Amino acid sequence: MTSSAVIRSYRPEDRAALEDICIRTAHNGLDSRPVYADPGILPVIFATPYAELEPDLVFVLDDGRGQAVGYILGTADTPRFADDFREKWLPLVADRYPEPSGPPATPDEAMIPLLHHPERMVLPELAAYPAHLHIDLLPEWQGRGHGRELMRTFLRALRDRGVPAVHLVMATANVPARAFYDRLGFHEIDVPDLGGPVACLGRTTGELDRL
Repeated sequence: MTSSAVIRSYRPEDRAALEDICIRTAHNGLDSRPVYADPGILPVIFATPYAELEPDLVFVLDDGRGQAVGYILGTADTPRFADDFREKWLPLVADRYPEPSGPPATPDEAMIPLLHHPERMVLPELAAYPAHLHIDLLPEWQGRGHGRELMRTFLRALRDRGVPAVHLVMATANVPARAFYDRLGFHEIDVPDLGGPVACLGRTTGELDRL
C-alpha cells in the first residue's frame, strides 16, 4: 500500500475525499464526527474554499488507486485569500451556516463565526509569513513520511512563486502535530490575538533539503 502511494495535484473529483479527510482529522487530529452535530462546517472553512479559490496549491496523497487519503492545501497570499473568501466563497455557503445571534452554545456554533469572519486570518504579526497552509492525513497513512513529502511539495510550490515564508495555526492540544512541525523546522510566532488554545507556527520556504 505504501509503495504505490503518490503525491499529485488536486482534481475536482477529489472534493468529496478532501471533505471526508478534513472531517475525520479536524478535532485535534482526531475524528470530529462525535463532537459536531454537523461536521460539514469544518471542510467548508478549512478545506473546500482552498480547492475552489486556489486549486493550484492543493496537493493530495493518492493511495495508488486514485483515492485521496491525505492533503496539503493553502494560499500564497493570505490577505488576498481572505478577500476572495468573503467575496467569492462566503456567498455560496453562508445560508447553510447562519451566524449565531448570541454566544455559542455548541461546538458547531463556536466554529461558524470563523466562516463569517475571514478577516481573522489577516494579522500584522504574520505579515512576513504571507502564505498559510493546512495539512491532514487519514490516521492509517500517518507516520510513514507522507506528511513530510506533502510539506516539501507545498513549500517548493510556494518558493517557485517567490513566496518567502508560510504560517499555520494549530490546536495546542494536538501534541503529535506540534512535534511533526518542530521536526520540519517550524518555529512559534508570537500572535497575541489568536484566541483560544491555539498556536501559530511559521518557517521560510527555503532549505527544503533539510526536510
